[in-house]
Amino acid sequence: MARIAGRFRRVEPWATARAYLFGLFSAVERKNCWQLAEQAGRTRPGPMQRLLRTARWNADDIRDDVRAYVVEHLGADDGVLIVDETGFLKKGHGSAGVQRQYTGTAGRIENSQVGVFLAYASHHGRALIDRRLYLPEQAWCEDAERRTRAGVPDQAEFATKPTLAGQMIATALDAGVTASWATGDEAYGQDPVLRALLESRGIGYVLAVACSTRVRINHGRTPFRADNVADHLPDAAWHRQSAGTGAKGPRYYDWAWIETDMDGHRHLLIRRNLTSGELAFYLCCSPQRVLLSELVRVAGTRWCIEECFQAAKGQVGLDHYQVRHWTAWHRHITLAMLALAFLTVLAADATPSRPAQPNRPARSGDPSDLTVPEIRHLLGTLLNPPRTTPSILLAWSAWRRQHQATARRSHYQRRLFAPSTA
Repeated sequence: MARIAGRFRRVEPWATARAYLFGLFSAVERKNCWQLAEQAGRTRPGPMQRLLRTARWNADDIRDDVRAYVVEHLGADDGVLIVDETGFLKKGHGSAGVQRQYTGTAGRIENSQVGVFLAYASHHGRALIDRRLYLPEQAWCEDAERRTRAGVPDQAEFATKPTLAGQMIATALDAGVTASWATGDEAYGQDPVLRALLESRGIGYVLAVACSTRVRINHGRTPFRADNVADHLPDAAWHRQSAGTGAKGPRYYDWAWIETDMDGHRHLLIRRNLTSGELAFYLCCSPQRVLLSELVRVAGTRWCIEECFQAAKGQVGLDHYQVRHWTAWHRHITLAMLALAFLTVLAADATPSRPAQPNRPARSGDPSDLTVPEIRHLLGTLLNPPRTTPSILLAWSAWRRQHQATARRSHYQRRLFAPSTA
């Protein structure tokens, strides 16, 4: 909180932000303004709602602080920038950017908002360092009235998800983030503009692509589909290597790589599942020649952002917000990113030095390392002692029921006076 104190013009919103963050560390069931205010012993949710909507502070400034904090504590020569998106399921049509669209969160088309995120990962740990709310073109960018109601600024224009990812990567590099590699799934690997951006900035990449992607082999003379290349590989071309350590130990796959240029800086990387034989394909480019093991490491690092999403949603309420406004969305997401970064750095600081072979299981009787969930549980208990008296508890019950009754009356009136659609 001392690091971000200068981002607030008055002490009251800073103190409210502090209480908000403490609430994100707590065991509150749903981390929205109402429940966080009750957890903090406040009598009303108003101050926390104003913190997200109208208080004077810039979420992008604190985003910059989060990014600097992560790189300061987790930065390393093997740093990787990871881009991906995640969905936030919503009801109604008033939330900024919401529409029926595909989201991996549900695995199908749902009414949702989609956020594109940038994560930083190294051998020290991983955390989210930037975010962009995806704004659909027809449903939002071309609807001025809807944009105004949701507080979407005039300068916010339509941008594809790979374009948003490129903007975040460029902003991070301009801010001095040290990273040698970038990675992402097919939605980003298929975009030639994003690949060109990374090459122009001297950043290597290992980006997933579809099996139908056409590559040139034989020193660029022969065009082939990626899956056809895999079909013609001999057994000797496959090498079994670990893509990193998961919850159950090393994640082994068979890997093959084929040069797609004359100087050995571009490759098609192919991953084969040991059990199902399923194939995955990656376009790779590196500023200098690298070993297969390095490309495999970067490809395996992509899953770190999925772990960040899981931790952010499960531990600090990334998806618990109940806001519709563009500004409020970015503020809640940024504070949740700050909370996750803090927990991640604490976990990294508490982790002892690793042996030369980290994939080998420890033989000692020591307990496992402190994790983000365990640290969040400890902090939640220490920083959030019970503050609720019986009178406050009953007052909140009356407050909630009063608002529920008001909302119910509003819904009934809107239905009764709405023109018939029969």
